[in-house]
Amino acid sequence: VQLQASGGGLVQAGSSLRLACAVSGDTLNNFAVGWFRQGPGKEREFVAVIRWGTGMTNYAASVKGRFTISRDRAEKTAYLQMNNLKPEDTAVYYCAARPRWMVGGVWSSADFGFWGQGTQVTVSS
Repeated sequence: VQLQASGGGLVQAGSSLRLACAVSGDTLNNFAVGWFRQGPGKEREFVAVIRWGTGMTNYAASVKGRFTISRDRAEKTAYLQMNNLKPEDTAVYYCAARPRWMVGGVWSSADFGFWGQGTQVTVSS
């Protein structure tokens, strides 16, 4: 599985941005595809995840209600719609994938074995 993230940029606080993650691979239905971010001087943190086959989602508390993860199965692309962006959302955003959905799990970057390159999101105040 290979992933290619895109869509980052520089925006003002309160703006919206949509990230895309192109996913290669033939048997994705059981996969979990997620977004993580790493801010300056911070550890990489979980943002959102989607179960490719069913569309089930999970979000970090800090983005719930503002960010929406989705996927287009035909286009093999996952999206992260980010609304009402805040300066604290500034980070490099990464998409990642793992072969199994975790039931009741706490999502961690260590759980994901496939990673795309990051895309920078900068939110100015």
